[in-house]
Formats: sequence, C-alpha cells, structure tokens
Amino acid sequence: MKIVYINSVNYGSTGKIMLGISEVASRHKISVFTFSQASRTQRRGIKNHFFIGTIIERYLCHKINSTTGFNGTLNIIGTFLLISKLKRINPDIIHIHNLHNNFVNISILFNYIKKNNIPIVWTLHDCWSFTGQCPYFTLAKCDKWKTVCYDCSQYREYPAASVDRTKIMWQMKRKWFTGIKNMTIITPSQWLADLVMQSYLKDYPVKVINNGIDLNLFKPTEDKLRDKYHITAKYIVLGAASGWGIRKGFDVFLKLAQRLDKNYQIVLVGTDDNTDKKLPANIISIHKTQNQQELAEIYSAANVFANPTREENYPTVNMESIACGTPVVTFRTGGSPEILDETCGSIVPCDDIDAFEKEIRRVCNEKPFSKEACLNQAKAQFDMNDRFEEYIELYKLILKQV
Repeated sequence: MKIVYINSVNYGSTGKIMLGISEVASRHKISVFTFSQASRTQRRGIKNHFFIGTIIERYLCHKINSTTGFNGTLNIIGTFLLISKLKRINPDIIHIHNLHNNFVNISILFNYIKKNNIPIVWTLHDCWSFTGQCPYFTLAKCDKWKTVCYDCSQYREYPAASVDRTKIMWQMKRKWFTGIKNMTIITPSQWLADLVMQSYLKDYPVKVINNGIDLNLFKPTEDKLRDKYHITAKYIVLGAASGWGIRKGFDVFLKLAQRLDKNYQIVLVGTDDNTDKKLPANIISIHKTQNQQELAEIYSAANVFANPTREENYPTVNMESIACGTPVVTFRTGGSPEILDETCGSIVPCDDIDAFEKEIRRVCNEKPFSKEACLNQAKAQFDMNDRFEEYIELYKLILKQV
C-alpha cells in the first residue's frame, strides 16, 4: 500500500497530525510520502517528504492570489511537478489535509484525482473546504456557505484577500471538490461533521476521527512555574493559544483580570510583544514555549485551564491540559465541548462571562474534578496512536471496496 499525504505545512498542529499518521502507517509497512508548501519555515530532513514548488514561486503566487482573491488558482509549475511525482509514486490513496493559503493549484490537483479515480481521504481541520474563503464563520454569524457565499464580511481575514471573490470562489470550489468517485471526509469533531452534511460536500461519507496527542509528553510533570514566577498560595488560571484575539477569547481574560482577586493568578501562554502591550500587570505573559516538555510543566502547575474560544474545531490545548491532570472550563462552541465529560471539566454558554468566572472559581475552590479522572479521560480518548490507527483501518476498508 502506498499513501500520499498533502498539507499546507509540515509543522504546527496540522503538520504534526499529518506526520503522525504517516509514521503510524509506516509501522504497518505502508509506503508513505508527505508533501507541503515550499517555505523557509518548513521542517527539513523528513524522510520521503517533498516540497511543492519553490519558495520564490510560492511567494509570487501568494502575493497575486491574495491581491486578486483567487485562492489556489496559480502555482501551476509547482503543481505540475507535484503531479509528476504522484504519477511516479502511483499512490493507492491520497490523504489531504489543509489546502488553503495559496500553495497548490487546486484545479490541476483535483482534475488529476478525478481523471485517475484515486481514492481520497480528506481530513478537514476547519470549514474552508465548503466556504468561499473563511475557515470559520461562527463570529460572523454567517450561513451563506449553505447556498452561495457573497458580500463576505471576513474577506480581509485569513486567508486574506484584497477584494471579495467569495461568490466566485465558492462556485469554483464546489466544482473542484464535488464529482469525486471515491472520497471519504474525516472531521475531528461531530460539530464539523454536522456542518459538512449541510454543505455541497454532503454526498460524501463523513467519519469522525478525533485528534490525539502524545501522552508520553503530556502528562503530570514537576511544577516549575510557581518558583520561576514567584507564585505562592494562589490559584493559577491558565490560558494558551496561538494568535491571541477575539476568536480565542483574549478579551475574556482582560475582564477576568478585573474580576478575580489576588487569590488568583492568570497566566497566558502564546503571547507576543504586541499582546503584552494590552495586558494588565496582574497577568503573567509567556511567549512561545521552548518545547512541549515546558508546556506540560505549565499545564501541570495550573489549577484550571480556561478556554473561552469562540471558534474552534477540536482544540488540542483542551486535551493537553486534561492529560496533565488539569480540568478545563470552556465555552460551548465548535468541537471544544466534545473533549470534556462530567469528570474533567465544565462547559458554559458562549460569551457568558459571569458563568465562566463562576465555574473557574468553583473548579479552584471546590475541586470537583480529580487529577485521576482527568488522566483516565486522556488515556481513554486522547492517545494519538489509538486515533491514528483508526486511519489505518479506514485505508484498508477503502481499498477493499475499490
């Protein structure tokens, strides 16, 4: 069996998932080949990993595409070279992850897939595949994607464009992504699966395979945070995100900093210099952690992990916190609540800051969730090897039906 994996990047959450699945597949004696965009930030030296196009081509195409709003319509040379490699590999299955942000010519890629009837597994990490542009639309309270996108209020957001081409892009994407004879869509959350079934992708089989994490890394770890930042006799309220803003609930933490007394210490991870300028003195800011071991130490030190995210698929940070023995309080939004059960966290209505604060206080003071219960949930649900094995079983099932 030969499997090709394609994702926009080979690092970060989606890159780790792609490489993690391919590693498990390799253990099953499956030949794996991974592809990602050419850029200076990509990881090097990965076995059987190839870059799509060149850094210069990707830069120029990205500039043109983002200016015109036609996402994924250039990168012709790089995509033809990708197709050339695919012809030599002759994969049994192509497993797609993120395709957005202008690194591949989508029309050329999907025409090749349709012409050769190659079975496709597509793991959706957001909603981009069935909208005119945006990865999420919860904050915008938009459901135009169900019929046709137009007059987009978010076209300047990631993947940003200078003009609104969402109507044309929605129509083009519907043409590209429909009509494939053998495609299975995977979503990490039931929330996203339900949305897919309301989109133009509804005729494809949809299967939920939750994301997982490395439980050898994320586990209860010695608390070094309190000594480092001189936090004594306080409840630590932890938040962690990449790209703090309204989507991740940055404003909620600013309000919590005004409400919580000196018995609580808010710690935010994933901040930067710009974020620091907006933070009050009573919030500890930690920029990007050096490694996952350090992140596990921070999770382990906290009394509660607060996640007021407003747009989310299946947040890894929730899993990481629970695996370190720290319960979670989150808004009822996206797939975030699906990670918790009654033993390891609380769910409150989105934007109900009063309820959010109340639950944080309850978790800290009453300790309704034990570390043991959190660890049991992590062992049962979050082991990435167990989750990735589900993909191997899916590959076998697909090829049996071919």
